[in-house]
Amino acid sequence: MEGGMKVDKWGYEVNTSSDTCISAINAFYDQVLSYGRRRSVILEAPAHDNNCVLANVLAACYLCSSDPSKAPSRLQAANSRLEQATPYEKAVFDAVSCFISEDRDDDVAFELHSKLLKSFPKDLVSLKRAQVLCFCMARPDLSLNLVEQVLPSNKTEEYIYGLLAFPLLELGRMADAEKAARKGYELNKQDCWTHHNLCHVLQYECHFKEAVEFMEACSSSWDSCLSFMLTHNWWHVALCYMEGHSPVERILEVYDHHIWKELEKVDTFGPEVYLNATGLFLRVHVRGQMDAFGDRLKILAKLLTDRANWYIEWHLDILVLWALANTGKISEAEELLEGLKSRIVKMNKKKQQSMQSGILLAEAMYEYGRGNDKQALELLGPDFDADNCKTIGASGEQLAVFNEVWYCLLLNNGQVTKAIEVIEKQIKARDGIPFLWRLLERGYKLTGRQEVAIAISEKAKVLETAYFT
Repeated sequence: MEGGMKVDKWGYEVNTSSDTCISAINAFYDQVLSYGRRRSVILEAPAHDNNCVLANVLAACYLCSSDPSKAPSRLQAANSRLEQATPYEKAVFDAVSCFISEDRDDDVAFELHSKLLKSFPKDLVSLKRAQVLCFCMARPDLSLNLVEQVLPSNKTEEYIYGLLAFPLLELGRMADAEKAARKGYELNKQDCWTHHNLCHVLQYECHFKEAVEFMEACSSSWDSCLSFMLTHNWWHVALCYMEGHSPVERILEVYDHHIWKELEKVDTFGPEVYLNATGLFLRVHVRGQMDAFGDRLKILAKLLTDRANWYIEWHLDILVLWALANTGKISEAEELLEGLKSRIVKMNKKKQQSMQSGILLAEAMYEYGRGNDKQALELLGPDFDADNCKTIGASGEQLAVFNEVWYCLLLNNGQVTKAIEVIEKQIKARDGIPFLWRLLERGYKLTGRQEVAIAISEKAKVLETAYFT
């Protein structure tokens, strides 16, 4: 091979004679796995060796989200030297090229990553990228299979157990997820992804006070995290306060000091913050607590009219639709919705089918934002389940609010018997959320069954005083 030969932190061969190139690649690995703010360090790798295939293809992958116009030139630079690449570099090139393709075939991209990891199982960054793909495909089962495939080669690696915990919790295997997350925490107490996963478990089990105490104790280590991870972990904290019936001032404080404040930083990527901010506001709105937040949603919505923030990911777009419609920015909301519909048309048939639930949810949230509850309910239908919308790129916890919207729509539109049925089903799964009991109380009051409503009210009161004082 031309040039020289180095090995990266996984021990895999890379065709380069530059120590600084390899150092930048290794630093990028660390930034990806730690959700660090300095992922741009990968751009230093091709600067030190423009002929290095791995340096160029990883730079292209980074640029695809940070500066898309520059990604093709990096990919072309990698492709032009592919004959000189090592087998490892070629495998990464194939997987990344497919992953960042505009007309990506998710199944093909998954197979290429699976093939890569069979040959090079210590590449945890490729595993992380594959898990992002599985998340967009709504296939936590495939994600788990990949982690279990490479686990024997990575048993002492500090990030592997965080990567294991997330698909486990998405599959509802909470005990296993907690075990994996706690093991990851033992190996690296600074791992924000492990913090996130353990919080997920505690939150699902309605251990809200414990979750808040754990996360706030870890929070000082999040300052070096990229905008999404920092604000997302605080979003979880805010939800634990909310679901544990903490005073709304605590939720407001989290928003002001840990989510909105992130926008003041010069290296913040706005959409990452907007996703968590808007997701929090929707929860607050469903619970009827928006008055405490003053004009904050309107201020946020003004930023959301910037088209540069649209069409980055479906989950954000759906939340933006609601926020724009709710704050009276109807023409902008309609433009965004039409844009989403046009993107559906351009998808292949398989992708169109997988996104049908997503586009219906988008239309429903637009109508809900406008106050058209009847139309919103008709769009969601009588058998709505937000878990069927995972292809918008959202976790079960992020999707839960859409179920809550549906419960409220059922009650608001007189479908009380159905509302009681689905709320009681949800309470059987998670019986420690006071808000759900209050919705159920409302349902029974609407049916005239006052004695049952009183008993449910007492249960709600107990929960409301159980978590925070």
